Amino acid sequence: MPPTVVPPLLDRYGSEAGLTLWGLLAHRAAVEPFNLVATLFFFAAILHTFLAPRILTFSRRLVSDHESRLTAGQGSGHPYLAEILHFFGEVEAVFGIWAVPLLVLLAASKGRGTAEEFISRRVDFTEPAFVVVIMTIASTRPVLDLAERALGRVADFGQRSPFAWWLSILTLGPLAGSFITEPGAMSICALLLARQIFDLEPRSAFRYATLGLLFVNVSVGGTLTHFAAPPVVMVASRWGWGPAFMFRHFGLKALTGIALSNLVYAVAFRRDFRDLAVKALARSGHGPGAVVRAPVPAWVAAVHVLFLAFTVLTAHTPALFIGALLFFLAFTEATAPVQNTINLRPPLLVGFFLGGLVIHGTLQGWWLEPVLSRLDATTLMLGATFLTSFNDNAAITYLASLVPGFGDAAKYAVMAGAVTGGGLTVIANAPNPAGQSILARYFDGAVSPVGLFLAAAFPTLLVGLCFVLIP
Repeated sequence: MPPTVVPPLLDRYGSEAGLTLWGLLAHRAAVEPFNLVATLFFFAAILHTFLAPRILTFSRRLVSDHESRLTAGQGSGHPYLAEILHFFGEVEAVFGIWAVPLLVLLAASKGRGTAEEFISRRVDFTEPAFVVVIMTIASTRPVLDLAERALGRVADFGQRSPFAWWLSILTLGPLAGSFITEPGAMSICALLLARQIFDLEPRSAFRYATLGLLFVNVSVGGTLTHFAAPPVVMVASRWGWGPAFMFRHFGLKALTGIALSNLVYAVAFRRDFRDLAVKALARSGHGPGAVVRAPVPAWVAAVHVLFLAFTVLTAHTPALFIGALLFFLAFTEATAPVQNTINLRPPLLVGFFLGGLVIHGTLQGWWLEPVLSRLDATTLMLGATFLTSFNDNAAITYLASLVPGFGDAAKYAVMAGAVTGGGLTVIANAPNPAGQSILARYFDGAVSPVGLFLAAAFPTLLVGLCFVLIP
C-alpha cells in the first residue's frame, strides 16, 4: 500500500465552492484530521518559545541548589533534571523537540512509510543546512576582521565611537544581506555588535532596542535584490521579479525605513551612547595583559571570501555547499595560527531550530493558504505581518505564491507584510535564530520574546509605513 501524502494535495479536499473560511477549515480538518493535530503541535511549540526563558532560569536554579547541597555535604550525583530542563529551555531546540512527537504520531497514525515520505520528499531542509554553513564561515576571524575593517572605514567618520560603529553596523550590515544573503549578514552584524557594543555592557533597554532594530533591518535589508532574502527567493521566479523590480518597488523603501528607524533610536538612546563612549575610552588602553594577534594574511582572507561566495552561489544545492564546508574546515586547520576556534554549536543549534520550523511549517498550508487568499491588499499586508510573527516569512510568501489569481497589488502586499514583520519574533525570519544564538549571552542566556517584540514594534511600524506611503 503506497504511503499517504502528507500534507494532502489540494484536490484531495474535493469541491470547496461556496464555503465560508471557517466552513472551509472545518471541512479540511474533517477530511484530514492530522491537519488539526499538526497545527496544535505547532502552536504548542510557539507557546514553548515564550516559556523557554523561564525554563532556563528554573534549570539554573536547580543547578545552583545542587551545588549548594554538595558544598554543605548534603547531596551527591549529577543534576540530570537540571540538564534536561536546560535543553528544553534553549529556544533554538524548541521546534526540533516538538517535531519528534509529531513525527512519531504521524508514523503511528499513517504508517512509517508516510512519515519517511514526508521527511524525505515533502520537507525541504536546504535552507537550514545553508544557514549552518554560512554561519560557520561568516563567524571565522578572517571574514569578521574583513567586515570590521570595511565597516570601520565608515565608522572612521565618527572617530570609531560606539555610536559610529552602531550606526554603520545597523545600516550597512543589513543591506549587505541583499548580496551575501541575510543569514550571512545577520551573523556578521551580530558578531560585530557583540564586539563593538555589547561587550561595553549597555543597559538592558538599549540591548533589546539594538536587537529588535537588527532583526527588522536585516529582514527588509535583503530586498534590494531577488536572490538573497529567503521570502523573496521563494517567489521571485514564479512572479517574474528581477533585480530592477526589487530595487524599485522594495529596495528604496527598505533603505528609507532602515535610515529612519536608526535615526529615531539614535535620538532616543543618545544618553546611552554617551555612557558607552566613556566605557570605550576606558577600554581603549592596552594594559600589560593585552593579547596581540598575528594579522590575517590577505590571501587567507581572500580564500575565505571565495568560500563565502561559493556558498552563496550554490545556496540551492546542498551537496555542493556542504561538501565545500568540509574543504573549508580543512583549510582553517591548515591556517590555524591566524584563525579563531570554530564553534559549531551555535550554527548546529540554529540549523536544528530551522529544521524543526520547516517540518512544522510545511504542515500549516491547509489554513494559511485560504486565509491569505481571502484578504484584500491592505488587510493582506497586515495579515502577512501578523502571520509572519509566528511563522517563517519565507513560508508565508511561498504559500501566497500557490494562491491562484493573485494580483500585482496582492503580491506586493504579502511581500511587504512578510519582510516588515520579520523582526518581531525569533521565528519570524530564518536568520533571526542566528542573531539570537550569537547575542544570547548578553541577555542572561535567553532573549525575552516580549522584550524583543516591544523593541521591534516601532521600527516594524515605521518600515511598514514606508512600504505603504512611499509611491
